[in-house]
Amino acid sequence: MTINKLITHSGGFHADELLSSAVLIFLFPDAQLIRSRDPILVTPAADKIIYDVGGAYNADAQIFDHHQRPNPLRHDGQPFSSFGLIWAHYGREYLMAMDIPNEDIENIHSKFDAKFVLPIDLLDNGAMEPSVAGALSILTLPALLGSLKPVFDDTSPTANNDAFFRALSIVSSFLEAQIHNLAAKARAKNIVIEAIAKAGKSPILELPMGMPYLSTLNQEDADHMLFVIHPRGRDWTLNGIKLSNDTFDQRADLPAAWAGLTDNALESVSGVKGAKFCHNARFIAVASTKEGILKMAAIALESTSKN
Repeated sequence: MTINKLITHSGGFHADELLSSAVLIFLFPDAQLIRSRDPILVTPAADKIIYDVGGAYNADAQIFDHHQRPNPLRHDGQPFSSFGLIWAHYGREYLMAMDIPNEDIENIHSKFDAKFVLPIDLLDNGAMEPSVAGALSILTLPALLGSLKPVFDDTSPTANNDAFFRALSIVSSFLEAQIHNLAAKARAKNIVIEAIAKAGKSPILELPMGMPYLSTLNQEDADHMLFVIHPRGRDWTLNGIKLSNDTFDQRADLPAAWAGLTDNALESVSGVKGAKFCHNARFIAVASTKEGILKMAAIALESTSKN
C-alpha cells in the first residue's frame, strides 16, 4: 500500500492532530500532508490516511476521526482523540521504524500510550480539566503547542498552516525524544538488575554510568538501597534516590553540613580528599575518585543512621 496523502482538518490546531501528524510523516515521508475540510479530500481512498476530520472511525478505510457520535472509546470506556487512534493503529509500526528492538515494542507501546497518549486524549475530549496540572497547566504540552497558534489579528491567509507546520517540527522532536527515553530505560533495566544483584544487601548501588534506575529499583523491591554511585567523566557522583519521579523527597539525604560546599571547604567538612561539590539540596555530591566517593557514601550512610 502506498500512502500519498495525509489529510487532517484546516483552521486552528490542537495537540492530537499535531502528534498524529508527527507519527504519520515519520512513517510516510513521501506523502503530502494536506489540511482541509473539503468533502472530496476527506473521502476515504486507498492512498489516504484521514485523521481528526471526516466524521468516521474506520481503520480498514484509513479514517480516524473522534468527533462523531457515538465517539470511539478505549476498552475501559475512556475516549480516544485522533492521536490515540493513530497510536493504536500505527504506533507499533512507528516504533519499528525508530529501530526499537522487537522484544521491547509492546512494552514501550503500552507505556507510551498510558503516560503520554491517554492524557492527550482526555484533554482533547474535555474528559480531563487542564486545571489538574495546577499552576503548571500553562506548561503542559497541549498548552505550549496551543501558544504557537497565530494571534487573533494575524490576517495572513496562510497563518494557521504556517503555524501548524512550525509546531509540527517541534512536536516531532518531543515525540521522538519520549520514545528514545523509554527505549533507554528498557536498555538500562538489565544493567540495573545486575548491579542490584551484585550489591546484595548493601545500601549503595554502583552503576557503570549514569542511567535510569528508579523504576527498576521499585520493580525489584530494592527498598534497602539509599544511594547510587557512578562515574561521570573523570569524576564520580553520589546521588540520593527519590521516593518517586513525582517528588524531590529522597530515601535519604546527604549530610546537611555538606550542603552547597565545594572543593577545599567540602574536603575540610567531610574529611574526604578529592571531595569537589555537594548540591545545596543535598541530592548529589561529586568526588574526583571512586575511593573518595565511597568514603563520602559511607559518611552519608552513617549520618542517615544517626538521624
